[in-house]
Amino acid sequence: MSLIDRDRLSWYEASARQRVEALLDPGSFVEALGPAERRMSPHLPLFDLPRAFDDGIVVGSGILDGRTVFVAAQEGRFMGGAFGEVHGGKLVGLLRAAIEAKPAAVLILFDTGGVRLQEANAGETAIAETMRAIAETRAAGVPVIGLIGGRAGCYGGGGLIAGTCSRLAVSEGGRISVSGPEVIQTNKGAEEFDSKDRALVWRTMGGKHRRLTGAADAFCEDTVAAFRAAALDLIGRAPAFDLATLEAEHARLRGRLVQFGACRDATEVWARLGVNDPDAVPAMDTRSFEDTVTRVTEATHDAR
Repeated sequence: MSLIDRDRLSWYEASARQRVEALLDPGSFVEALGPAERRMSPHLPLFDLPRAFDDGIVVGSGILDGRTVFVAAQEGRFMGGAFGEVHGGKLVGLLRAAIEAKPAAVLILFDTGGVRLQEANAGETAIAETMRAIAETRAAGVPVIGLIGGRAGCYGGGGLIAGTCSRLAVSEGGRISVSGPEVIQTNKGAEEFDSKDRALVWRTMGGKHRRLTGAADAFCEDTVAAFRAAALDLIGRAPAFDLATLEAEHARLRGRLVQFGACRDATEVWARLGVNDPDAVPAMDTRSFEDTVTRVTEATHDAR
């Protein structure tokens, strides 16, 4: 795909296969366990639900600006990109292969609502195994970069997995959270969190909030070209995976609770971060927002 196409193709609107093909160098992607292999969920027929030949995730290898990378892209249009046994197994297998092959990086293109309820135990196991595999991959010296900007966001177990990555890039449309808006409302009521309030959802879980608090390491325009540039940058500055990083992470989480624990809205958090006009953040264009990020010290940190 040409550079012009990358500039025009919306990451949010694209399918998993379109993202992979446009992200990598033209014609370089080699898929593993593709649709012809028909590795499909054995559980969904029990619920009279349709299956996908790739079980909603595309995995393989390719070239990114001349360097070999492994790639996994979730398809949010199939069951919300949710994790099941086969879906998770393909991702875990890719990560384990990376430990041996030592590519320049593993790129995970998140687009998921979490675990499939129909495959609850298998899906939860897949989440745990993926997190372990990412830790082992990073320990072997291979960065794992997460790219988040799809329709389904990055929720549930996907949010946990994202937190184990070396670096994360997110767009305006990307959302990262362990509990989704509907889950919070169901358990705590609309007065705690109104899932229909889209502005509230994006303030609380969206890309701008995650970038300002340092939960994401890059903020992108909604184009494949922007995500490609972010991936190349983040590969080059992946943090060490060692005890010092882990201790810094614990210290940062402890400090975050102390500083922001009483805040009732993201705008309060942004104000405490030193943003001059917190209410203006949601409407900022990318350039204005990036200028704001440069003045927030919390946004740059090797620990997430």
